[in-house]
Amino acid sequence: MTTDKLSRPQLFKGIALFTPGGDLIYCIDPNKQGRWHLHLCTALQEILDLPEPPHFLVPCYTATIDHWLDPHSRQVRTFAEAYPAVIRHQAVLNAIFGTDLVWQTAPWQEGLCDRMVLSTYRSSFPQLWEDRDLIVNLDVSQSTPKYRPPVIAARKVQLKNQCYVLRLFVAGHSANTERILQNLHELLERSLGYPYTMKVVDVLTNPEQAEIDQVTATPTLVKVWPHPIRRIVGNLDNAEKILQMLGATEKI
Repeated sequence: MTTDKLSRPQLFKGIALFTPGGDLIYCIDPNKQGRWHLHLCTALQEILDLPEPPHFLVPCYTATIDHWLDPHSRQVRTFAEAYPAVIRHQAVLNAIFGTDLVWQTAPWQEGLCDRMVLSTYRSSFPQLWEDRDLIVNLDVSQSTPKYRPPVIAARKVQLKNQCYVLRLFVAGHSANTERILQNLHELLERSLGYPYTMKVVDVLTNPEQAEIDQVTATPTLVKVWPHPIRRIVGNLDNAEKILQMLGATEKI
């Protein structure tokens, strides 16, 4: 399987914002001119139909990666950190940012990330505590990016009506699991004409979901939507077989 890692800029800043339910929105900025937390919060507001941007998530549910050029050694260096609430999502972070890193844990924000404090928002933002299996890439490639409601609204309609829903079942989080997840992410980003969501399910900690989806071996990739439900068990390195299962053709 070929990958598109070479198309990613060598120097970039990436920011990922998770919800308490496990959904994810992220952006990759090669210009490194902003932090983009406000853009991510605004996009989440539109996609999930929230009453206001969920700025209270930023101190608790973000991860940041920075590929920067050391002025002394002239070597590209990487700094990657995630807050304690999302550090468990390292495999997903490595997949979306095209890296293979052990992420550092950012200092916990005392007083802001207390569970009792966060729970006070749950009644006003119940959508954030639901798991829709969302992985949304917000494009901030313009030199002066602007939030454009029609674009986000169109994406919202697509997420509802024209979206692939996938589940990847694995047994534990190993180097092989990260490799499979990264290869799948690169293939789907390159080849699907519509947005997709892919949830990683560890059968060791979530056997109930494996039973619901009738998964008896790992790794297994299940296409939940659109119907009919289809699955691939075992070898997930065959890109042509995966695209055939999805009913997609690879972009040239």
